[in-house]
Amino acid sequence: MTDTYDASHITVLEGLRPVRERPAMYIGSTEARGLHHLVYEVVDNSVDEALAGFCDLIMVTINRDGSITIEDNGRGIPTDTMPQYGKSALEIVLTVLHAGGKFDKSTYQVSGGLHGVGVSVVNALASWLDATVFRDGYVYDMQFRQGQVSKPLSGRPETEHEMKIRYEERYGTKPGHPLDYERLQGTRISFQPDRSIFETVNFDYDMLDHRLRELAYLNSGLTITLRDERTGDAVTHCFEGGIREFVAHIGEGKEPLHDDVIYFQRSDPESLVEVEVALQYNNSYAETIYTYVNSVNTREGGTHLEGFRSAITRAINASARRSSHFKSNDTQIRGEDAREGLISVISTRVAEPQFEGQTKMRLGNSNVRGIVDSLVYSSLTEYFEEHPKTLQVVVDKAMAAARAREAARKARELARRKSTLETIGLPGKLADCQERDPAKSELYIVEGDSAGGSAKQGRDRKFQAILPLRGKILNVEKASEHRILKNAEIQALISAIGTGVGESFDLERARYHKIILMTDADVDGAHIRTLLLTFFYRYLTEIVENGYIYIAQPPLYRVAKGRQERYAYREEEMRDIINEWGEKGTTIQRYKGLGEMNADQLWNTTMDPANRVLKQVRIEDAAYANEIFEKLMGENVDARRDFIRRHAKEVINLDI
Repeated sequence: MTDTYDASHITVLEGLRPVRERPAMYIGSTEARGLHHLVYEVVDNSVDEALAGFCDLIMVTINRDGSITIEDNGRGIPTDTMPQYGKSALEIVLTVLHAGGKFDKSTYQVSGGLHGVGVSVVNALASWLDATVFRDGYVYDMQFRQGQVSKPLSGRPETEHEMKIRYEERYGTKPGHPLDYERLQGTRISFQPDRSIFETVNFDYDMLDHRLRELAYLNSGLTITLRDERTGDAVTHCFEGGIREFVAHIGEGKEPLHDDVIYFQRSDPESLVEVEVALQYNNSYAETIYTYVNSVNTREGGTHLEGFRSAITRAINASARRSSHFKSNDTQIRGEDAREGLISVISTRVAEPQFEGQTKMRLGNSNVRGIVDSLVYSSLTEYFEEHPKTLQVVVDKAMAAARAREAARKARELARRKSTLETIGLPGKLADCQERDPAKSELYIVEGDSAGGSAKQGRDRKFQAILPLRGKILNVEKASEHRILKNAEIQALISAIGTGVGESFDLERARYHKIILMTDADVDGAHIRTLLLTFFYRYLTEIVENGYIYIAQPPLYRVAKGRQERYAYREEEMRDIINEWGEKGTTIQRYKGLGEMNADQLWNTTMDPANRVLKQVRIEDAAYANEIFEKLMGENVDARRDFIRRHAKEVINLDI
């Protein structure tokens, strides 16, 4: 490090270099979430063409080599020269940040990609990218390597034979004559993520399918196909019923309290804000609300969600009073009561959305809150006036939730801790640590007393606390909050963690910033881990969102020969060790449970920060996570069976 600091030390990163230097600033992370965000950026551009009325087909293909291709039948990115740059519009869009057609309201009245960095960021983070544009019977092609032009733009007339093949690929039938050039226009983007930037470059078919299905629901009449050439899997999504079908899909396996999905679409002409809402109540206890702005999933909500929540509570209370559904001694329905058992999709279209961050997870427009509140309130009260039976069902559900809330409040008092440092009220089985700084403290949640005993002996008591649980905790996906909070094991969890739940939840009171689930490496252990994750996801969501939850990775095998010993976490690792050492004189110990490991072994393999492997639990996609928990832990047995059959081949580290 030099002592001098002058102008010579200032670096200006030009072109797309800033993206390659700091990719997480633009796509959120370089993990799986960021990888798939690249696809969404390109697809969102195609969806913007659909919103503008120029596209009704999007095709996504995962190629055999792991690259991906996105093609649409929109107008095609312009290829003519921009005089001020002396370059084609296609090259500018793909190589210059903050360049695009979304800033010109005559081109796109509403759109999801407003920052003008989407496809250029994809180009910057790809080892190669090929762009092909089809316009007016011509095909234009341009190629890039790590964001730099490797093959300049070239154009040629497309032959009639090529057009027929492409028409058949898109629509499945050969065209008549003459060819419909408008249906053959569009843009095709193919790219390979850069392995030097991403931790994984393996696209997840299910994750992409979930997002593309969402987009098809949100844009009724839009056809989106997904094909995986690696496996042969393929699916086509097109929903004429739009978000009404989306709500029905989310509610599969749950018993609806009213037959029809409540649906309305309203707009505010002055602000150019349009609100589309579909909702339905069911007999569950969970609230499931998905929010979107210009088809972008705002998984952290924002002002549109705030407006909706306010409106639905006011509408139910006002309609119930007008219809004399309230008795004089009834409790006022609160927000959480009005939303218990609610499934809703809120799709808003905003001319000038202000997203918080390039990854667009939260809407910040302050005026949208009041507009959505007003539009939803008037629409719901009008609906309830016309459907009094539905109103009665909704009010009864909300009043039952209010009574349960009071019972749950009393139960929470039993699980509340007085302060982050006091040990009063902590569960007796908790072996706490000496450290009082939560950022330096770890809590191991261990399956069973036997494993708990080994963990207590092997831990570093300075910063590692141990909480053994007895057997499998309650499945919170199928139980009421009142019953959940009376469960002894869940009470122990809440008391040990210290944040409280529900209204009393306070992340600042968390006693540990590393909460590690350490279960046996078998089917029962995986089930217990899933039950715990379901509880954290449903009732301590902020703990998961802030990255406090980890999964320990205990070894499956101990392989020894003479004085040598090594641990294997998968069967393949164990066989590799045997092949390296030879079978003669080599002994193999299969750990059926953590309790079979002595304290030293457990410390060396699973608890020592210098050697252990921990997997941090993150919510990459809230809607996708919600769907998975409902499939695995909910009432729909058929959906769970199908999921298990599909993914059974991936469970390679369990001896089943």
